[in-house]
Amino acid sequence: MPYWEGQSYGVIPPGTNPKNGKPHSVRLYSIASTRYGDDMTGNTGSLCVRRAVYWDPEMGAEDPAKKGICSNFLCDATPGTELTMTGPSGKVMLMPEEDPETDLIMVATGTGIAPYRGFIRRLFTEATPAAAAYKGEAWLFLGVANKDSLLYDDEFSAVLKEYPENFRYDLALSREQTNAKGGKMYIQDKMEEYADEIFSKLDKGAHIYFCGLKGMMPGIQDMLKGVAEAKGIDYDEWMKGLKAKKQWHVEVY
Repeated sequence: MPYWEGQSYGVIPPGTNPKNGKPHSVRLYSIASTRYGDDMTGNTGSLCVRRAVYWDPEMGAEDPAKKGICSNFLCDATPGTELTMTGPSGKVMLMPEEDPETDLIMVATGTGIAPYRGFIRRLFTEATPAAAAYKGEAWLFLGVANKDSLLYDDEFSAVLKEYPENFRYDLALSREQTNAKGGKMYIQDKMEEYADEIFSKLDKGAHIYFCGLKGMMPGIQDMLKGVAEAKGIDYDEWMKGLKAKKQWHVEVY
């Protein structure tokens, strides 16, 4: 099933929903590899899946009734396990292909990092014409709780070391870092440190992407609105312009 970077696959876990007796609904997962797959054959695709479990403090144990059906199915799968899949689907998170000098700003929390792994591999890691042609700057903001929660950090660090002029990598570690006000460092706080650069890049045509938990968006939008107002910019008109030019990409869950 051919796909492009930024698209998603759907997975339908086996079994039925105990509440209604119907088959489980499809769960969407952003694809974490390029169109060539990690083995460069074009026959594989990678997903980034975190096992969802719920620890019940009263029981002092995991509550199996509240575990993620699809994430646990995928995490328990072994080579040869058959999957029922849909897709690929999605156009919101596609990369701009027409101009190899376009700057990209990528914002993620947790497993929202998945599509950006595909972006970064396409732009830097793989020996393809797309990687050879890219002259812009790709800037990744990743928000997680601590260093132990980082995903693909070794890959991104290797790219940063090899392409320091074209790749930037900034972390917001909420349990290990503090923001300018002494509170926890969330993704919007890290972005605010570079607000002038972000606004400048967007004014020059950069594309900005958001992927991860939907709870990150209100804080980010409040931060951007505050910065815009401080600059004397009409935030609503500015945002309308970004969307009209298709520079604003959001896929949250």
